[in-house]
This record gives sequence, structure tokens and C-alpha cells, in this order.
Amino acid sequence: MVYDKDESEITIEIGNFPDASARSVALKSYIGEDGEAATAVPGGKLHRYVAVSFCLLCILQAALNISLRLALSSPQNIDASCKNLTERDNLRRINFASLAASSAHYFNQGWVYFHDSFYYISSIKKTWQDSRDDCLQRGADLIIINSKEEQEFTRRYKKIMWIGLTDRETEGVWKWVDGTPLTTSFWYFGEPNNYHGRNEDCIEIKYHDNGNSWNDVVCENENLWICEKKMAL
Repeated sequence: MVYDKDESEITIEIGNFPDASARSVALKSYIGEDGEAATAVPGGKLHRYVAVSFCLLCILQAALNISLRLALSSPQNIDASCKNLTERDNLRRINFASLAASSAHYFNQGWVYFHDSFYYISSIKKTWQDSRDDCLQRGADLIIINSKEEQEFTRRYKKIMWIGLTDRETEGVWKWVDGTPLTTSFWYFGEPNNYHGRNEDCIEIKYHDNGNSWNDVVCENENLWICEKKMAL
């Protein structure tokens, strides 16, 4: 195709196009709707290609999302989820039954339940170590008092009782029977004091009319005691 341009018109020579359809395409490329000469703009086509490609990508992404959802909700996955739920439910039932049986045992033995623990208060007196040994034989240990609520719980029995606190390992370093250091204390006024130079390494609950009721005393003394067994119902 050859075209010549002067000041008044554009002449297009289309004799070299092989057929009428090709000539028609050429004319449409250069003649506008109002019959005036026009120039093809390849940039417009590029924009259309980009828009179409973007739409196709969106469709593909949507299809992928749907496929993933169908895969995750397939019968096999549903069956596996149901199986896991059933196993967990069975374990819960077993644990609950075991817990119920243990709770019944402690209640029948005279234990008292308070704030996720069972407590046993002795009816006879022993030394601190013998008292602890009795608790251990019962699957528990001497009480560890971690809060004001638990301290108030022990005071309401109005009995002098051993608790699981001692500094027998290192003088002045008070530890609970589980090895944890003392952080919250309820010492009676002036305690602990190794009264009259005695080696008072074990703790009893003594002054029931006072919120701070702890007293250090010689471990070989004989007292009642209170055991604790952690068990959340």
C-alpha cells in the first residue's frame, strides 16, 4: 500500500492488496466514520488486550478459590474432621468419668473441695515430717497457700495445723513443699522469729482470729495438719 499526501487530500493506493476483504480492512483503518482520513492507533488495541487479560486472571483466581473450598469440604476431609471430633469427645468422656470417680473417692474420705483443690484435715497430731508423709501417702501434700482466699479458708476451721512451708534446707529461705519460693505470706506479728533461739523451721496456722495467722515452730512438735490435692472440677 502506498499513499501520497498533498495540502488538500490523501490518496491511498490499494492495488497491491490481494483481495477485496483485505482492501476493505485497509480502508477501515484509514477512513473515519465521517469519511475523513484517519490513522490507526495501535495503543488502543494494547489497552483492550490488557483489560481482557486482567479479566481472565480474575476469573482464574475465582475458579481456584472455589476449587480449594470444594477440596477442603470434600467427603474425605469431612470424615476426618468428624473422626477427630469423635475421638476428642471420647477422651473428654473418659477424663470426666475418671474425674468423677476420683472426686467421689475424696468426698467419701472426708475431703473438702475449695477453689480447684481437695483438702484433708487430720483428726490426730503428728510431727511436720510425719504429717507430710501422711499427705504423700494419700496422693497429696501439705497445703500450699497461694492467695488470701485460701488463707481465709484455712482459718475458718480454727485449728492449729501444719502447712507445707519450711526453711529447713536454708535458714531464712522459706520454700513450699513443691520447691517454689514463698511470695505471698501471712505471718503473725513478729513472726518468724526462732523464739528463744529455738530452731523453728516449720510453719503452723495458729492465730485464727487474725488474718495473718502463721507462726514458725519446731518441726518436732505435734500438730494437726491439712493436705491439699489439686483437682479442677
